[in-house]
Amino acid sequence: MSQDKKFPYPGIPNTRDGSEAVIYVDSHITQGACAYPITSSSKMGEGYAKVVADGQQNLWGETLAFMELESEHSSASTCEGFALAGGRVSNFTSGQGLVLMKEVLYTIAGKRLPVVFHIGARALTSQSLNVHAGHDDVMAVTDTGWGMVFAKNAQEAGDLALIARRAAEDSETPFMAVQDGFLTTHTVESVLDPEPEMMRIYIGPASEKIRNLMDPGNPLMIGVVQNQDSYMKGKIAQRYYYDQVEGFLQNAMDEFYHLTGRRYNMIESYRLEGAEYAIVSLGGAAETAITTADYIRDTMGIPVGVLHPTVFRPFPGPQIVDALKHVKAFSVLERMDNPLAQSNPLTVEIKAAFADALNGIPDYPQIDRIPQIYSGAGGLGSRDIRPGDFIAMVQNMRQEGPRRFFVVGIKHDLALDGSFDPDIRPAGAFSMRGHSVGGYGSVTTNKVIATILGSLGLHVQAYPKYGSEKKGLPTTYYLTIAGEPIQTHCELEQVEFVPLNDVNAFRTANPLHGLQEEGMIFIQSSKTEPQEVWDAIPKRAQKTIREKRIRVLSLDTVAIARDVATQPELQQRMQGIVLLGIFLKSAPFLKEFDLTEEQLFERVEDVIRRFWQRLGEQVVQDNLQAIRRGYSEVFEIPREIIEQMQEG
Repeated sequence: MSQDKKFPYPGIPNTRDGSEAVIYVDSHITQGACAYPITSSSKMGEGYAKVVADGQQNLWGETLAFMELESEHSSASTCEGFALAGGRVSNFTSGQGLVLMKEVLYTIAGKRLPVVFHIGARALTSQSLNVHAGHDDVMAVTDTGWGMVFAKNAQEAGDLALIARRAAEDSETPFMAVQDGFLTTHTVESVLDPEPEMMRIYIGPASEKIRNLMDPGNPLMIGVVQNQDSYMKGKIAQRYYYDQVEGFLQNAMDEFYHLTGRRYNMIESYRLEGAEYAIVSLGGAAETAITTADYIRDTMGIPVGVLHPTVFRPFPGPQIVDALKHVKAFSVLERMDNPLAQSNPLTVEIKAAFADALNGIPDYPQIDRIPQIYSGAGGLGSRDIRPGDFIAMVQNMRQEGPRRFFVVGIKHDLALDGSFDPDIRPAGAFSMRGHSVGGYGSVTTNKVIATILGSLGLHVQAYPKYGSEKKGLPTTYYLTIAGEPIQTHCELEQVEFVPLNDVNAFRTANPLHGLQEEGMIFIQSSKTEPQEVWDAIPKRAQKTIREKRIRVLSLDTVAIARDVATQPELQQRMQGIVLLGIFLKSAPFLKEFDLTEEQLFERVEDVIRRFWQRLGEQVVQDNLQAIRRGYSEVFEIPREIIEQMQEG
């Protein structure tokens, strides 16, 4: 954002995940939504349905509607009917759900219906079922005539929901607003919510923007049969509209900037001026690439930049060529794999764009060479994409490695070596990696902690490592707090605090991995004597704790949850809520805010009410009591006990 210019609507600071950012926008500007629940987009549909159940109206005083159909195909068809009648409608889907809709997507585009579908991009079931991030679902429908924009984070998910809506209605072209399933849809971050008045001005009422094609006073025949004499004429005539989409989309981005100060373009270039090498990627991986590029430049002296195509349809070929034409080489990393194709989809389109430029096609920059192009896959099914992977890609280009297909993040003959994996978190960052069990409430607690810290003006990022398994199985969750934006979208290897809701984590993994010198660990234990808690820790873990001078905290969160939960079904979940009090008591950086205990708990209560007020005052009070007890009753294993064991 420009530091010199004042913008009328700079945004309202908040903490949201990508799903919540979309629901915040759509519940203000749309008239309804149709969806069939499918992971990872279910959270968006559930959020919209809740808003409808609460009786919320949009910015123009219209009561919202939500329809859950019997399949994704039916939900898309219902959106088609909603839009045909002049309504402003959304849909939320992922994976197989999006592919099941494909038949209907063509007809929505052919009728020029300006709907927006929000996609939690998900790997398609192939050799196995996976509910996590992949881009093969979106790439399976790129031929249906829809505009497509890709968000890197929660902020962009909300902003692009508005931009896509504006562009769709101005161009009478449907759009998909895409974010990575779980990795963005469920990651809580510091965001700026668009002001309601800004959205009112920017979008305008549906009645003034969308044609009603079902108006009996102005009858129109649609969806007719066309034979040899007509079909092709109608299909090619659509190009008149599509040729204008890019202009409308860029105009929507420009106007958004003038209102908010947040700049979007067809592509986002980062440090590409003067770069010799570049990384190209879609979605959240591009943010990790951006932060890694800074590290590579600053510590390794290699001039590298990053390109993120914010827009995939209409494909910004001329802009991509112009941004990359001067580099020696670039690597395209994609969250999918299509082995029988010439290359994976983004790589294919970029290669074609360079071929057009080299052949002098109008509107393309003039070039006399094509950089070396490397193509690879990573992050399929939410496989972690780490800084070390991008460093390996840059080293591979510098060494002029084989320009064949490569992979990152797994062991394979085609894999690059990403073992050099530095800590690229912001300076002074504090990170937590929790090991818990599904159903203990730890993931929600992580989200509450992020919300409280975000209210203090800190930048936060909180996310769970979900499995397709549900309650009762191991869960890992992550939280980072920093004084500046956090752009690393990968699992945390370097952390300052490790809470263990289940001591069995010592037996199933190494929870101390990456815990920094003089960090903290919390252990859930029914034992109340520090010596007994210490004795229960495996010897190898004790050795690490001594060597790194790690602080050890403990408390029986199970007993507290049992005491304070007035509803038996909340006992298990409330174990995680107790951890919030423990964190607030122990996190060293909180002392910098000079808050009294009373002021701190006022903020806690505000956030707790935001999360659970709808469940009644008793639930709110139960949670507050659990947090207070965690805050006041947590105890630390004395250093002399830890060191005494070393002597013994």
